[in-house]
Amino acid sequence: MASVSAEQPVTVPMLTARWLSQSFVHWAYPPEEVEALLPDGLEADLFQGRAWVGLTPFVMDSLKAFGAVPLPGPRFLETNLRTYVRLPSGRDGLWFLSIEVGSPLMLAARVIGAPYHLGDLQAVTEGAVVRYKGLRRGVGPSPSYRLTVRVGDPVAEATEQDVWLTSRWRSVTRQAGVLWETPVEHEPWPLARAAVLDLHETLTAHAGLTPPAGEPVAHFSRGVGPVRLGVTRPVSPS
Repeated sequence: MASVSAEQPVTVPMLTARWLSQSFVHWAYPPEEVEALLPDGLEADLFQGRAWVGLTPFVMDSLKAFGAVPLPGPRFLETNLRTYVRLPSGRDGLWFLSIEVGSPLMLAARVIGAPYHLGDLQAVTEGAVVRYKGLRRGVGPSPSYRLTVRVGDPVAEATEQDVWLTSRWRSVTRQAGVLWETPVEHEPWPLARAAVLDLHETLTAHAGLTPPAGEPVAHFSRGVGPVRLGVTRPVSPS
C-alpha cells in the first residue's frame, strides 16, 4: 500500500524543487480501461477494486540541479494526468499519461520517456479559491483544461484513500523498450479537503480514456519542499 512518508531516502538528488499550490482531482475508472494504456510489465494499482486517474496541477519553484545549482528562469506550472501502477516487483508507482509544463527545461526528461509537452499554463489564487488553466502548444486542436477549486478544512487525520491517492514515491517511464523508475522523497503532504467548482478538460480523451464519470475526489496542498528526485534506473524485473 501507498505510505504517507517516503519509502527510501534520496541521498544523491539529480533535481530538487518546491511543489506549491497543488490540487489533486481524481476519478475512478474500470481497471481494464486503464490497463489498456499501460506498457507490458505494469498493471493497474487498484483501490477498492477500481483504477484511478488524477489531474494534478501545481507550481514548480526553486529548481536546482543536484540540489545545489539553481536552474535559470522563474517559477512555472506543471500539470500531470497520472494513474497508479504496480511494478513486476509488486511495488507501487506513478505512470504519467501526459505532463503539461510551462518551462522548456523540463523537456529534457523526455530522454527517459517522460511525456512532457510544452504548454501555456496559469494559476491564480483568490482567497480560498484557486483557478488553473492550461493549453498544450501545438498545431491543430490541442488538449486543454480549466479547473477551479475551493480549499476546505485541513485533513487532520488522513484516511487510507487520502494517502493512496496522493502519496507515491516513484515514477515509472518507458524508453527504448525499457521501464525506468525515478525515486522521489519529500515531507508528507499537508492536505486539505477541496471542492471542485468548475472543471472542463480534454486531457483524458486525448490520452485515450472515456470521459470521467461521477463526482471527483479532490484534495489541495499548499505544497512541499525541497522535493528530491533521485537517479533514474531500470526497473528491476522482480
